[in-house]
Amino acid sequence: MTDTPDSALAPSDLPEIVKKIRARTPARLLAGRAGAAYRTSTQLKLREDHAAARDAVRAELDFAEIFGEDFVKRWGLFEVRTQASGKDEYLLRPDLGRHFDEASRAEIQRRCSRGDDLQIAVGDGLSVTAVHAQAPPLLPLLIEGARARGWKVGQSFVIRHCRVGILNEIGELLDPKVAVLLIGERPGLATAESLSAYMAYHPHASHTDAERNLISNIHVRGLSPQQAAVRILNFVAQMMKAGMSGSLLREELAALGDS
Repeated sequence: MTDTPDSALAPSDLPEIVKKIRARTPARLLAGRAGAAYRTSTQLKLREDHAAARDAVRAELDFAEIFGEDFVKRWGLFEVRTQASGKDEYLLRPDLGRHFDEASRAEIQRRCSRGDDLQIAVGDGLSVTAVHAQAPPLLPLLIEGARARGWKVGQSFVIRHCRVGILNEIGELLDPKVAVLLIGERPGLATAESLSAYMAYHPHASHTDAERNLISNIHVRGLSPQQAAVRILNFVAQMMKAGMSGSLLREELAALGDS
């Protein structure tokens, strides 16, 4: 695009083809330029989004702030930790984020039952911001939806300094039919609030990514919590029926509607 004032880029003044392209992606396409660089407004928004992404990665999980006292009491949530002692070690040693520390292992075994149909955990992952925005509305939808299907649902808990591989240890400790981990995605410049749901059928120590399934992009411009809950529960039902999870199992998508 040519060098024109920012006002010339008002949505109502853009050519129809440009509107269609920009509507399909949050990427900074056809945003105009000032010489060889972005315009000032675009550059400032880019710096804002980059700062939000850095904050999402570096923030520490605040269990009470994210869920609130009433929510925690209603759903019986409690917090556990992995072997990573702090955020720096968590970022430098991904392996430590795949295993609970000894106190957490004991707490999970004390407060959770074994052999349930569905076990749900929430992990901070690489975006505490995503957990804050998406987990409180999504978790009740999953628990209530699972109970409505007649499934026995285990006691949910929240994991600090968590990596996806913790699913294996959840399987070893609690032996659920299916385990679901809601975890903050690595943030990008489009959003820092995207949550993922990783799922595994009878997860155990030898499982790799190939034995897991994923529903991602749970955020305001992606899947809503309501849509995500429908897809997660339907996928869990597929796993139970097939007796497996992983790369050989394809999600059977149903119409999600506007909810």
